Amino acid sequence: MSEPVSALGGAAYEGFCKVREIGPLGMLTLRGNIASQAIGKALKDVMGMDVPERRAILTEGGRSVAWMSPDELQLILPYAEAPAAVARLAEALAGVHALVVDVSDARAVFTVSGAGAREVLAKLCPVDLSPAAFGPGEIRRTRAAQTAAAIWMSGEAEVSLIAFRSVAGYVMGLLSTAAAPGGEVGVFA
Repeated sequence: MSEPVSALGGAAYEGFCKVREIGPLGMLTLRGNIASQAIGKALKDVMGMDVPERRAILTEGGRSVAWMSPDELQLILPYAEAPAAVARLAEALAGVHALVVDVSDARAVFTVSGAGAREVLAKLCPVDLSPAAFGPGEIRRTRAAQTAAAIWMSGEAEVSLIAFRSVAGYVMGLLSTAAAPGGEVGVFA
């Protein structure tokens, strides 16, 4: 079996914030009636977490479950565990109208860390990223310039972003340009 390779090989950039592509990460899309008991039970059995509330992301021990839409969850876990999790979810949801797909190799994940992390993303995303409107435990589906993205606070001064792997180079360029030295505006200071 070959080793997983990230979209950009762990590329990093240091400006007034640090931008980093974080490498292979297991990501599963789970679609169906996420309010159903069957999906709630399967999720609890496989991921150890409940279904998150609207626009929320739950994280425990290196695993996350994110609300993506009224009928979609994004499950994030170690890359090597994704195939087994798909199998366990498919088995638990047999006979239930649901879809479980491993999208790990179709996505790229970035972190922007530093005191200006919100500001870097605010330059690219049409979302209110002020601390009063966007905090830990919340996720947003949005755009980063012209690219679909999902963002969440993954640390006190860290934002994570998921994008399609096919645009990883473009997204890295966007984030790096937005984090370039001298580009601080101080809007969230």
